[in-house]
Amino acid sequence: MFSLSDEVVPTPLRTTLRGIGQVFFQENALTGGCFLLGIALSSPIMALGAIVGAAIGAVTAKVLKFDEAEVAAGIYGFNATLVGIATLFFFKPGGASLVLLVVGSIAAVPVTRLMRRYVPFPTYTSPFIVLTWAIYFLGLALKVPQVAAGDPLGVVGFVGTVAHGVSQVMFQASLGTGLLFVVGIALSDWRHAAWVLVGSMVGMLVGNYHATAAVRALDPERLVDRSLFENVELGLYGYNATLAAVALYLSKRSLIPPLLGILLSVPITELVPRLGLPALTAPFVLATWLVLAFGWLEGKFLREPASSAT
Repeated sequence: MFSLSDEVVPTPLRTTLRGIGQVFFQENALTGGCFLLGIALSSPIMALGAIVGAAIGAVTAKVLKFDEAEVAAGIYGFNATLVGIATLFFFKPGGASLVLLVVGSIAAVPVTRLMRRYVPFPTYTSPFIVLTWAIYFLGLALKVPQVAAGDPLGVVGFVGTVAHGVSQVMFQASLGTGLLFVVGIALSDWRHAAWVLVGSMVGMLVGNYHATAAVRALDPERLVDRSLFENVELGLYGYNATLAAVALYLSKRSLIPPLLGILLSVPITELVPRLGLPALTAPFVLATWLVLAFGWLEGKFLREPASSAT
């Protein structure tokens, strides 16, 4: 299987970049470097949030003397990476948002450790989700200046929409960013890159199935009213599908679980913002947990008993 080694990257930087790469389940600093470059292409300030969050996560885990192999693999960096990006996605750079970013990135490390220890199934990005919801509502309560929703998109097209479905995992709607993300994943594992593209395409198609020019929907991230077509073109029904596809492929090398996770992620993406919560990656986590639960139930109640030898 084609994969490029990241051993040429110096150790401290390698750990930090692996934390960024682990957002898409890739323990590869070269992948993380591609992700960072992709974010910077779209938003330099959010790229800064990513590298600061990942570095804080790695340093915090080392100070707390967590398992060295897990720290080196970037396990304690990816939730902090996402917290760093999300804080600067929702709030303008400033003293208050910087404090929220730093505190949230530090907190991501023990929360990740606790959830991995006590939650009896894969926790994925759930520490990021919980902490970012807390940061979001705390920021609103403190009246931290918010980043305004962007202007409506022009014509995006099929390729642009699929690329957005990949880049939105880290809050970007950029063709170049999406392409760099796919390249970075392919450097680590081409099969994962293929599933990412499948997830984004199927998520786009499912999100688009009931769309007409008149249909409106909540933007799952900004919680503002938009044309449903625009939500689709922004990739907002694709990014959770990409993560569900890779996570379930890693759980079981089969076509059915990833495709089921992709399909489930889209209606959940529509549901979460109706609760007044930014969707973030909650639809990915919930869809993946549901598929894993289905697999457990199938194994427990539907498996045929072994026939006795005669």
